[in-house]
Amino acid sequence: MTRLAVVNASPLIYLARADLFNLLRLEGPEIIVPEAVSREIQARGMDDETASAIRGASWLREVRIREIPSVIQAWNLGLGESTVLAWALANPGCRAIIDDLQGRRCAEALGVPLRGTLGLVLLAKRVGQIDRARPIVDRLRGAGMYLSPTVADAALSLVGE
Repeated sequence: MTRLAVVNASPLIYLARADLFNLLRLEGPEIIVPEAVSREIQARGMDDETASAIRGASWLREVRIREIPSVIQAWNLGLGESTVLAWALANPGCRAIIDDLQGRRCAEALGVPLRGTLGLVLLAKRVGQIDRARPIVDRLRGAGMYLSPTVADAALSLVGE
């Protein structure tokens, strides 16, 4: 069975800025991007690096989410996080790729499998796609991703760094 994953805007943005977009492919041969997330990215302009990366990734599939379940609406998340979680909830076993803390808490409360941008880096190290995770984390930080030193060090210790 093919794994499914659905991604929110911030992982797309950080991975594109750090030239690490293909790390998303670790989640499967096709990654779902809700239309609301795609619109959020496209609003940044057609010359935006993330918009360009999305256009060049044939393995991303845009989907329209017509309804956000009330259990997700109650969390008052942004439209992107809400549509990511709505897709994941409607497709059991689908992993949500979200960095937003409140969105992650909602996913956990709903039992939705979850990974963030940092988790993709750790996965890449575990499966041998990268030799060292710390330089990749540093690239993501350079691309604007905020990670406290405590969180980064704790995560990197999980992969022996």
